[in-house]
Amino acid sequence: MPRRYAIYGLVVTAIIGDVTGCATIKDSGVSVLEDRIVYQPSDDAESWNPQGLVKEDLTFESADGVKLHAWYCPVANPRAVVLYAHGNDGNLATRAPFYRLLTERLGVSVLAFDYRGYGKSEGEPSNEGLLADARAARRLLSQKAGVPEDQIILYGQALGGGVMVDLAANDGAHGLILESTFTSLSAVANHKYPLTGGLLSDKLDSAALIGGYEGPTLIVHGENDRVIPVKQAKQLYAAANEPKWLLTIPDAGHNWKPTFQYVSALDEFFNR
Repeated sequence: MPRRYAIYGLVVTAIIGDVTGCATIKDSGVSVLEDRIVYQPSDDAESWNPQGLVKEDLTFESADGVKLHAWYCPVANPRAVVLYAHGNDGNLATRAPFYRLLTERLGVSVLAFDYRGYGKSEGEPSNEGLLADARAARRLLSQKAGVPEDQIILYGQALGGGVMVDLAANDGAHGLILESTFTSLSAVANHKYPLTGGLLSDKLDSAALIGGYEGPTLIVHGENDRVIPVKQAKQLYAAANEPKWLLTIPDAGHNWKPTFQYVSALDEFFNR
């Protein structure tokens, strides 16, 4: 069955539960619906040993004991130390060229990790699990890089942006970079699947949380993003505290290759 029809089938299940007042049917439908829309993990990768990337393979544990996988890509005398959280599909290996950009062109040490259920990490993805995994990854990076946790810059792409906003708002950060990030999961679902309406919960409500973070924020978004409209980036920017910067990339969709503007914006952000 095509994915779109499967999603709408789950929507109907949740609506039936809502209309009939059957909480079991509604909660079951909503829970499965959220998981199908949000989490699309993969353990496949073109290469788990990408050419030219200097990295250290790491295995570590989340707070509940789930074993997770990460790559630590250090540089000597880094300008900054960055924790990177990827989007809702694929795994950490799909962004290997980006880690090389950070390390080789921008002189930044980076740790990228896979959430539970993604790549080589164990377990099943969940909202609470992803947040716990990010906190465990930051503790690990602090130990590896020899810097306090509050001196780490958080970088999140799409779903990873939502995770990092939550982490920054609740635990602080040296800086926050959001790429193609949403205002909330329910807003993304309602954009892509209008029938979901108010069925989905407001987990990872970035627009509501980002005001709780006091620190520099860079928001980058493609102007032609059809998955998460650029207006959501502008709403996040409006809700964020100063100092903040917004860069929209002309003709770019949800996933795009680094442009000169983008690399320059990162360079300036790391200089601050």
